[in-house]
Amino acid sequence: MKFPSVFRTAAPMRFDIKPRYYDPVREEIEQRTSLIKRDLEAQGLLDKGDVTSRDIGSYGAGIRGSFAQHKGIKERDGVNMFASTAMIRTFIFLLLLGSIFGYVYLGPVIFEYMAYVVALAAAIYFFFRLKPKKKYE
Repeated sequence: MKFPSVFRTAAPMRFDIKPRYYDPVREEIEQRTSLIKRDLEAQGLLDKGDVTSRDIGSYGAGIRGSFAQHKGIKERDGVNMFASTAMIRTFIFLLLLGSIFGYVYLGPVIFEYMAYVVALAAAIYFFFRLKPKKKYE
């Protein structure tokens, strides 16, 4: 809430830049096309009502129909289930939940038991990870 004051406080200056881009080739092309259109309209070969999407601007052309072409979330093929972030987050949550309940029911001894379980799981993981793969599989 602002209190009334006799003094004027400085407002932050807004940065407003208007970019300018000059392309002489494009401008020359636009001048030629407008000249040709005026000549065709004067001869009666082109109606004044003939307006192409290029004259209006092609801003909406890229958006039109793009939502209809969406096919949903793609399933990842060949990705390890344990490498996903959600799975790792779930394991960490269960580990923390188990340590809290274990500490309440068993005391500090639960951390020793959990260390054994984690070491066993790591050993099994590295055993299968480092095991040489068979050539004929």
